[in-house]
Amino acid sequence: MTLFEHCILFVVSLLANTFSALSGGGAGLIQFPVLIFLGLSFAVALATHKVASVALGLGAILRYLRTSRLERQFVSLLLVAGLPGVVLGGNLILQVPDRLAEVALGVLTGSLGIYSFLTPDLGQDYQPKRRDVRGFAWGGGALFFLGVLNGSLTSGTGLFVTLWLVLWFGMDYQRAVAYTLILVGLFWNGAGAITLGILGDIRWDWLPALLFGSLIGGYLGSHLALRWGNRWIKRCFEIVTLLIGIRLITGPI
Repeated sequence: MTLFEHCILFVVSLLANTFSALSGGGAGLIQFPVLIFLGLSFAVALATHKVASVALGLGAILRYLRTSRLERQFVSLLLVAGLPGVVLGGNLILQVPDRLAEVALGVLTGSLGIYSFLTPDLGQDYQPKRRDVRGFAWGGGALFFLGVLNGSLTSGTGLFVTLWLVLWFGMDYQRAVAYTLILVGLFWNGAGAITLGILGDIRWDWLPALLFGSLIGGYLGSHLALRWGNRWIKRCFEIVTLLIGIRLITGPI
């Protein structure tokens, strides 16, 4: 690649991951289609995108660890329930590509944004609920399913995790985004990257620009999320979910 093309990758990664860190997911909305547009196959672009997305979690950690305290029970739940699903999804996507599933996911993702828009007070206050064994069991089952989606699809699964933490466990958007960026961005995407790297190929020479953009974007978006608060995060979440829904329904570039 030329220096100009590396600069394009950096700018794309920076923008995609800044918006992702601000809204709680969705970096693949911009980054993944661009990788395909620049000449990578679906499988190689997916694996390369997963590796680059790990830096999003690192950038978020650098910002959130100074101000946020993650609860051990939710850290354990997202790792124990989600990581096996990510590995399973990474194995499935390279064997069963399914356009119908993408359209269905697009409709569901767009519906998340519409639901959030029609529910003005959603995620604005921290209201803990379902913190018993049954609540964690059902919540973990849903996170396993979301892990499968994360391992097999490219856009929007972090947004599902964010909204699930808000709806099921009563978190506010700011708190839920912190869990999503750190645990999904770093650990889920890391597991997906390893799985896809073993089963497929990664374009290593494209990664420096993508990783640098992801790292800075993760930090910048997290900073803006903490500075602007739940109302702005909610609006960004709604915009990104609608855009991802449209992109999945209409198909990749």
